[in-house]
Amino acid sequence: MKKLTKNAAFLLLGTLAMPVMAQMNDAERDAWLQARQRKAAQAMRASAAAAGEPAATSDNTAHTTPDNTRWMPDLGKLIATGGVIQVEGAGGGGLTPWALITGYGSRDSYGANAHATYLATQDYTLRSYGVAVGLRDRVELSLARQEFYGSLAPLADLKITQDIVGIKVKLAGDAVYDQDRWLPQLAAGAMFKHNNGIGGLGSVTSVKQLGAASDAGIDYYLSATKILLAQSLLLNGTLRLTKANQMGLLGFGGDLNDRYQAMGEFSLAYLINRKLALGVEYRMKPRNLSADREKDYYDAFLAWFPGKNLSVTLAYVALGDITIYNPKPQRGVYLSLQAGF
Repeated sequence: MKKLTKNAAFLLLGTLAMPVMAQMNDAERDAWLQARQRKAAQAMRASAAAAGEPAATSDNTAHTTPDNTRWMPDLGKLIATGGVIQVEGAGGGGLTPWALITGYGSRDSYGANAHATYLATQDYTLRSYGVAVGLRDRVELSLARQEFYGSLAPLADLKITQDIVGIKVKLAGDAVYDQDRWLPQLAAGAMFKHNNGIGGLGSVTSVKQLGAASDAGIDYYLSATKILLAQSLLLNGTLRLTKANQMGLLGFGGDLNDRYQAMGEFSLAYLINRKLALGVEYRMKPRNLSADREKDYYDAFLAWFPGKNLSVTLAYVALGDITIYNPKPQRGVYLSLQAGF
């Protein structure tokens, strides 16, 4: 009877999953089915234990061998559905976090990655690198460092560094498997940022000397992401509460404003095929400093996923004005490499 029930459950699961499985290749389909089977087996063992019965294997013998694969990375998610690493370290697009959890671990596993990003405009260079971990496709933890350099007088020797610790928690929905529902995947997150000061400007060593109210701050955000497999589209909207000037590189708050403001961030990506995505992003920015006519960010990107262990993102990015000392729109290229599982 138990064997019949288990087989029926697998049959029902397979029937419900057919629309999603049709989008997978053989390796992804096998990984997804194995993850589902492990979860079903764990649920049956838990049910048997609650009823005071010995857990049984498929041959009706007592299960005494520990599940050594329980915490092994299973790469169970569809390729590209972990997103890339955003410039502040979170899983998402290049400029804005998404509700997707980084890595390719399913609900029974985990994923992790390391990333390096290079962004260059006419007068400035931004480097970002760090690591991120996704746990059970539910929680994401990230650590990133940003290094910002000037290349044109009077800021030719400018160097600013910032450390960012991030956390993201999935609240509801599933961007991939909820294809029959309009509910997007929802996630809430926070970025804890600390500016380490200014170098190369002589006596100016702190962002507070430029008018910032603080050299540390926290961004809070809520993201909603929907993947439409039939249309090969990804849609994302993020609402961020922030005081950050230029992501925090010029501190937090200022002489014009020192309160949290709600900023919208939007992404649209088209999956050309399973390994190539083309998209655009737009990120609203506050204006807190007289010394910085901060403008909204936007980009157009091409992301390549040759496999689940590597991704490459190339983008054209516009950052607007950065400080009154080089008063012209800053545009350039963005290149990001990400390796993980």
